[in-house]
Amino acid sequence: MTKSKTSTSLIVENRKARHEYVLEDTFEAGVMLEGWEVKSLRAGRVQIIDSHVIIRQGEPWWLGGIITPLPTVSTHYTPDSTRTRKLLLHANEISKLIGYVERKGYTIVPTKLYWTEGRVKMEIALAKGKKSHDKRSAEKDRDWAREKGQILKRG
Repeated sequence: MTKSKTSTSLIVENRKARHEYVLEDTFEAGVMLEGWEVKSLRAGRVQIIDSHVIIRQGEPWWLGGIITPLPTVSTHYTPDSTRTRKLLLHANEISKLIGYVERKGYTIVPTKLYWTEGRVKMEIALAKGKKSHDKRSAEKDRDWAREKGQILKRG
């Protein structure tokens, strides 16, 4: 039996998360969406930069994500673009997240939103906040790596 390769296509990526946090462990979560939200995602009308994930009553929820409705949404329905959306994870993953968030002081940040086999998935990461001096040192390292690459190219 050959395992077929799953096709994924990126909807949006949270690049700010890598700058603001030290990302440690990632998880893939399903997202419970309404029909108009799926259509808006296909059009790429989503923003996850300032969003985060909380765990309330043993269930993960995505807060602060903005899915802008298309103008073709039904006239008798008023969509809420910033509503709280439930994330779908396995019970052992949820318990691991609860342990890290409550005991070790981590936060959960969405890093990517993508399609996998016709379903919307979100990559979430356990993250620790960076201090400003950590951000500066990361920038210096990145700049030095870029300069080193340019020097090696020249000669």
